[in-house]
This record gives sequence, C-alpha cells and structure tokens, in this order.
Amino acid sequence: MKRVMCIPNYSEGRDAEKIDKIVECFRAKENVKLIDYQPDKDHNRLVVEVIGEPEAVIKAVLESVKVATEVIDMTKHEGAHPRMGAVDVVPFVPVTEVTTEDCVEYAKEVGKAIGEMGIPVYLYEDAATTPERQNLAKVRKGQYEAFFEKIQQPEWKPDFGPQEMNAKSGVTGVAARFHLVAFNVNLNTDKLEIAQAIAKKVRHIGGGLRFVKGIGLALEEKGQVQVSMNLVNYEKTRIYQALEMIKFEAKRYGVTVANSELIGLLPLQALIDSAAYYMQIEDLKPEQVIETLLIEE
Repeated sequence: MKRVMCIPNYSEGRDAEKIDKIVECFRAKENVKLIDYQPDKDHNRLVVEVIGEPEAVIKAVLESVKVATEVIDMTKHEGAHPRMGAVDVVPFVPVTEVTTEDCVEYAKEVGKAIGEMGIPVYLYEDAATTPERQNLAKVRKGQYEAFFEKIQQPEWKPDFGPQEMNAKSGVTGVAARFHLVAFNVNLNTDKLEIAQAIAKKVRHIGGGLRFVKGIGLALEEKGQVQVSMNLVNYEKTRIYQALEMIKFEAKRYGVTVANSELIGLLPLQALIDSAAYYMQIEDLKPEQVIETLLIEE
C-alpha cells in the first residue's frame, strides 16, 4: 500500500478550540491515520503528523487548510517560532511504495489548490522550482511581516497563488523532503543571546554541522532558552552529534543543558545511533530491540 507522511504546521498553539477544529480534519478519516499533534504555547504553533494513502492525506490536509485560514488571523499572531502564514508549512515525506518524486507531485497538487484559495504558495526542499527556494529558512526570511514587500520582488513571485500578500492568512510553504527530526535542547538560563550564539555555532550556515538548521528561542513560561533544531538528514548528522556540540559550546558560558525534547516522530534508527553512542555498544542493530520483531511485515 502506498503511504505518505505529511507534517503540516499551523500558526496556532494556544487556543484549544481552534486547535481542535484543525485536528478534527484528520480524525476518523478513511485511509488517514492521525499519528500525533503537538501544540506549543511559547512557539504559538501546532505540528500535526499524519500517515496514509496519498490522495486521502491530501484531501484531509486541504480540509485543514480551509479551517485554519478561517480561524487564524496572522495580523494578530505572535510567537517565538519563525512563521510566514496561518498554514506555515506542509511537507510530504515518503514512507512505503512512495518516492521523493511522488512527493514532489503531491506538493505541487496541494500547492496549486492552496493557491486557488487566494494564498501565495512557495515550493521548497525537493519540490523547489529554483535552487534559492530549497532552503526553508531562506524562503521564510523576514517572516510574515516582510512578505508584504518581499512578495512584490520578481525573484519571490509565488509558485502558486496571487503575487500579493494575504494579510489574514500570510503565505504557505509546501515541500517534499527526507524525514526531518525536530529536536530541541533547553538550557539552564534565561539569556536569549546565549541560545542564539550557540545556535549560530551549531547550524550549518554558521560553520557548524552539515545537516542542522537551528535558532535560539526564549521559553518564557519555563524561564529558559532553547536551541531549536531541524536535523534534515539524521543519517549524516546524528542527534547525539548535535546534542554534544551544544553541550560543548554551552560550557564557555557556564551554562548546562536542562533537557531536550522531540517534536513529532523520528525513525528508530535515529534512536539506535544515539543509544549506541552513549552506551558504547558496537554494531547495535534495530533487530536487537525486541519490539521491532513484533512488527508485522
């Protein structure tokens, strides 16, 4: 059976009623399984993860886009996480009997449909139409506020939808990509500049780890700061490498790691790699984990 994963991100993490309306679009839908959803008050963001038959997933995602654009008003949105639209990003990830090329086609189909709703759409990562649009950080640079002028520039004409900003809904990024691991590390300090400095050292664009994107954020409710990361290829830059580099850089500021958090799902191999490193187990394999033997082929 063809299965695709989609991880839409919405710019609402505080209003429980709005969150429930969005998530409801994925509940009890044939050939669609709601894996997880995580609202974050500090980020003011909702991350939903679903797996299912491609057309069924696409239908549910587009239903959620309609709901989200009704209940979210970007002119009033504030949050720690970078954002550019009510439905901020919609990435597709291949799971079984689905290729990256297939996901590119799904991204185009969804992008076109969102554009027809009057929302500007940019394709990024493997679905990008130009090299400059592959990196989400570059597409989203300046965030929602900057797009009122940015969208008028010829090089930032949307792939779908109008070439003018939708004030209420912003713009949306749609992608096809490798499985991304969203991994955050919280620090025992409330000094945002420390998290930002560490993030610059760790992320690839600052000379750090090749497949890491990272920013420093304030967690006001916790009185902490966070190095928020996306590991875009966990096979080439492993989770433990990112964590250890953050610990290393934090020492210069006399700061320690409070804890870490995983947003959404990750492949088992990503955990196996870290377990093997910290426990110094040679050649640890997924088949050595009992529960993996119980999974039906």
